[in-house]
Amino acid sequence: MDHDVSLYPHPPVSPDQWQQGQLVEVTIKDLNDSGDGVGRLGNRVVFVPDTVTGDHVRVRLLRVKANYAIAKLHQLLEPSPHRIRPHCIVADKCGGCQWQHIDPQYQRSVKENLIEQVLTRIGGFTSIEIAPILSTDSPLAYRNKATYPMQRSPTGQVQAGYYQKGTHQLINLNQCPVQDARLNPLLAQIKQDIQQQGWSIYNESRHQGRLRHLSLRIGRRTGEMLLTLVTTDANLTNLETQAQTWLNRYPDLVGVCVNVNPHRTNAIFGDQTHCVLGQPYLREIFADLEFQLRPDTFFQVNTEAAEALFNVIRQKLALQGTEYLVDAYCGIGTFTLPLAKQVQQALGIEVQGTAVEQAQINAQINGITNVTFKMGTVETVLPQLGITPDIVLLDPPRQGCNPQVIETLLSVLPQRLVYISCKPATLARDLKRLCQSGGYQLTYIQPADLFTQTPHVECAAFLEKQEG
Repeated sequence: MDHDVSLYPHPPVSPDQWQQGQLVEVTIKDLNDSGDGVGRLGNRVVFVPDTVTGDHVRVRLLRVKANYAIAKLHQLLEPSPHRIRPHCIVADKCGGCQWQHIDPQYQRSVKENLIEQVLTRIGGFTSIEIAPILSTDSPLAYRNKATYPMQRSPTGQVQAGYYQKGTHQLINLNQCPVQDARLNPLLAQIKQDIQQQGWSIYNESRHQGRLRHLSLRIGRRTGEMLLTLVTTDANLTNLETQAQTWLNRYPDLVGVCVNVNPHRTNAIFGDQTHCVLGQPYLREIFADLEFQLRPDTFFQVNTEAAEALFNVIRQKLALQGTEYLVDAYCGIGTFTLPLAKQVQQALGIEVQGTAVEQAQINAQINGITNVTFKMGTVETVLPQLGITPDIVLLDPPRQGCNPQVIETLLSVLPQRLVYISCKPATLARDLKRLCQSGGYQLTYIQPADLFTQTPHVECAAFLEKQEG
């Protein structure tokens, strides 16, 4: 967790003046990019999860450092006007959401402010136009995918849920207010079915047992659902019969799959997925195109907010039909394919072979022929094209672009870049690298609230090549 105290300057203080376990009162003045409340104790910074700006609280100091402390909320003395009652009864325990206690409008305001802060502090930008954050109508029931770790309770009951914040202690759930409400009826009943089948549940400390995760996925526009069991091996007795029962019981369930992950790892999915019954994918509609989504396909969890962001990108690009567009980190072609319909030629670059195969299938389904997908890294494929693209779309993982990608872009110098990011700090770092050299000018930032009830925020940054 990031506890950056550089935003809250103060003189150094001797650690002996702090006492671990001490109860102190503090007023929360800010929220950091990890979602924790930030208060002061004298000249010292205190980070307190489960609080919000304006809360006056009594906290217990858990970890004490020379210039800051991490504390736990002990008592809410005076609530902030931004505090609301969480919709979930285990919101204070479950690690799935951090911000259910915060008014959604204030959540969006904090995210806008965070983006402005990191662009200034990390990126060195002082006068950038940041558009109002995009959001959907409902801050709840938006997630199109839920993957639950599983365990047995001390009494032997099958449980599935999310881990308690900062631990591997499972909080058992029968429903979740941020996932698509159509998935909720499946959760409790499927746990009972697994209990009845007597399938063994994986124990991560002993590396024994089979069932690791239960994954549910839904097409927001089609209603089609996929159910996937993540197991250490595929040999579950009576699996086909149970899968048929599930398909009969849930009319919108189009497939039951098994993903095999035998390794000691925090990664959820293994390399092998096979369909037990039905089909190995569901259909989703995005930007008026049809996509096939498999159990382990990367696809934004908030379909509507992602589409709102895409629409801004399409509008800002104002494509003329003559452009050569490259979508780096293209995945299954979620943005590549709808943009390809408005340009002369499009190329998607993706390091994962299975995603490239799915992107090609999605292109065929939609009859899009002016697009090519290549497997490889951006820094390898881009210089080999023999042509300077008019536009490059970047959507790297949370850690951002590696330095070789930035160097490649500054060497090739496409006319325009659109950089999509889910972590403002790495976005600001990479934008600084692109603009400090004189290669590019940052013209516009569009945030989108893809992850309501959490501190995460998506951004699209628009850059143009500096002339001369």
